[in-house]
Amino acid sequence: MRGEAQIIFVDTPGIFAPKARLEKAMVAAAWQGAKDSEEVLLIIDVGHGYINADARAVIDRLKQQQRRVSVVLNKIDLLKKDKLLSLATEMNAEGIFNDIYMISALTGDGCDRLIGDLERKMPEGPWMFAEDQVSDMPLRLLAAEITREKIFLQLGDELPYASTVESDKWEEFDDGSVKISQTIYVMRDTQKAIFLGKGGARIKSIGQASRKDLEEMLERRVHLSIFVKVRDKWTDDPERYRDWGLDFNS
Repeated sequence: MRGEAQIIFVDTPGIFAPKARLEKAMVAAAWQGAKDSEEVLLIIDVGHGYINADARAVIDRLKQQQRRVSVVLNKIDLLKKDKLLSLATEMNAEGIFNDIYMISALTGDGCDRLIGDLERKMPEGPWMFAEDQVSDMPLRLLAAEITREKIFLQLGDELPYASTVESDKWEEFDDGSVKISQTIYVMRDTQKAIFLGKGGARIKSIGQASRKDLEEMLERRVHLSIFVKVRDKWTDDPERYRDWGLDFNS
């Protein structure tokens, strides 16, 4: 919410060179999301001081489609000013960007200008959602995504892609609390052991972090149980793709 404007952010999957079926479906969803929006922001991590190959591939495809978007250079807090200006100049030379924003999601630098510009660009019309609604994602799926986020934070960038989280049960109690039972599905027994950790320490830590965020989001006490099971071909299950809003046949 910004003044009289309501801005709906569609956070698409990242765009990269897909190999597996799930990766192809995620990338297809990202490109489709870009087609359905009034404004498109290409967010690039510049923390390493250069434009990586995945970002370069996206830029090249946008050129092929003759599409104009805006680019957001994130993690500017990690760069010196001269390097940042050099990257901005490089992006400007591409000839496809309407605006170039330089922000730090960590510190908030540059975000006010970005949001302010988006507010002015929004088309006139009624609000699409209630003022206090933060997402249109079903609570069960949102709860699963919160746990999945904790997996990423605790296990790094690679292993979580071999897992999925499902909220199996959601039980409301008279005192206002809720009991949520979730299952983390992995592909192999060796992955299950990593998720559990020594003496169950890892899964306990994931559960504690997830429960804290769930209680803040739901504004009530949450009883959270998480199990880890092996389902070797979960990425070939069409039902999982329907739950995520992805096209199984992408």
